[in-house]
Amino acid sequence: MRDNLTERSKQILEAIIEDYIVTAEPVGSRTVSRNHGLSLSPATVRNVMADLEDMGFLASPHTSAGRVPTDKAYRFYVDSLLEVRSIAQGEQDEILKRCNMAGRDLGEALKETSRMLSSLSHYTGIVLAPRFTANVFRHIEFIKLGGSRLLAILVSRNGTVQNKIIETGDEMRPADLVKMSNYLNHLLKGLTIAQVKEKIIGEMKSDKIKYDTLMAKALEYSRQTLPESDSEVFIEGQANILEQPEFTDVTRMKDIFRAFEEKGQLLSLLDRCMEAQGVNIYIGAEAHLSQMVGMSLITATYMTGRNTLGVLGVIGPTRMGYAKVIPIVDYTAKLISRLLELE
Repeated sequence: MRDNLTERSKQILEAIIEDYIVTAEPVGSRTVSRNHGLSLSPATVRNVMADLEDMGFLASPHTSAGRVPTDKAYRFYVDSLLEVRSIAQGEQDEILKRCNMAGRDLGEALKETSRMLSSLSHYTGIVLAPRFTANVFRHIEFIKLGGSRLLAILVSRNGTVQNKIIETGDEMRPADLVKMSNYLNHLLKGLTIAQVKEKIIGEMKSDKIKYDTLMAKALEYSRQTLPESDSEVFIEGQANILEQPEFTDVTRMKDIFRAFEEKGQLLSLLDRCMEAQGVNIYIGAEAHLSQMVGMSLITATYMTGRNTLGVLGVIGPTRMGYAKVIPIVDYTAKLISRLLELE
């Protein structure tokens, strides 16, 4: 059906989409004729708009004589009409400044990245952190606290830290804690956190720990230190979505907040985004999330070498400014990849 669009139809569709992105108001034939230098009469524009509506590119709200683009129109616009602009120097400087990782915890840096994406786009920024289980084990340390409590500190090679307070049931001597750490650091050296889990479970089932109480405790405490959940997603600027005129309905606002709070469906969508490198754009129903109706998600993966670590992006209304947001997301993902390579 896309092949049936004439150059005139494409020009008019592009004009309607770009007007609607700016105004969030249905666009009429007279507005298109007057504002876009097409040298076409309102009657001609109106006839083309009727054809576009029949083809599923435009919809007609009941309260207006104008037309609004459909998800199908935005998909055609993004794939065939959009001219993505270069990212402005000022935006590059802002991204470089705020995504700096020197001396910062990775989680803190990625949270700031999501804030920056929200700030520059004026929509909602989102960053899926690297899976902790994909990280490589560096070391584990046990620190004695008051009574029978220990602080276990698990550090991965990329600097991610997992802390856990453990109730041991009896007091441990500092010298024994050092022995436990040394044993585990030798046993688990060079393994990914996912492999660490498997190694610990395997060792706990072996016969040799039946005769070594300290070894058994070391394995049990390290098992307790490993995170139960492996997904962390940073979402910033949710209120920016609610400032958009199309989301002023109270029921719609509740749906959006529920999607952000529950995160489960959003995480499954981001996992899908991880499977394809580069920039991905989900428009409206393409995301297969009921709460994402009327919204679009632009994402890009960040990586080290050939390994995809996570994904970042922007959530906004389907009428978001794609020409502005796409280069911001793309540039940020490439920058984060370079910074992680240097770490």
